Amino acid sequence: MMTAEQSQNELTTTLHLGVREVSNSPANYLEEQLALLSPEDRAVVSEVQSSQGEKAMILIARGSHKGSRFLITSEGATIGRSAGSAIFLDDVTVSRKHATILKNGTSFVLQDAGSLNGTYINNASVTEHTLVSGDEFQIGKFHLLFIGSNK
Repeated sequence: MMTAEQSQNELTTTLHLGVREVSNSPANYLEEQLALLSPEDRAVVSEVQSSQGEKAMILIARGSHKGSRFLITSEGATIGRSAGSAIFLDDVTVSRKHATILKNGTSFVLQDAGSLNGTYINNASVTEHTLVSGDEFQIGKFHLLFIGSNK
């Protein structure tokens, strides 16, 4: 039989997203991740990389739906737990409207939308960051890889 104290402990848990080692070179990490893709996926990535900054792609590198790809165009993209998000991340660690990616010239900018758990690049919390191909960012339990053009 469970005591009241044990029962209370069962209902309360702490979520640790964890700090992990990240590669010092986004380009090396990007190459490692691209090597894991199918030839068809690599062809799509190659098209994005040769787009002269017109397109970008987000690849889920860790978390449920690992390997999912999302094309980012001049319209940008919303990221969140809301089913209306362009990049839908279905987990309680993700806010409904967690972040956005906006196109700024030939660059893409990641902006946190005031999320509860924050947005992280290389384990540092960011509110706004100009993305570089190979950047890995964390939203909740998800690790997302940004793939931009090779300018």
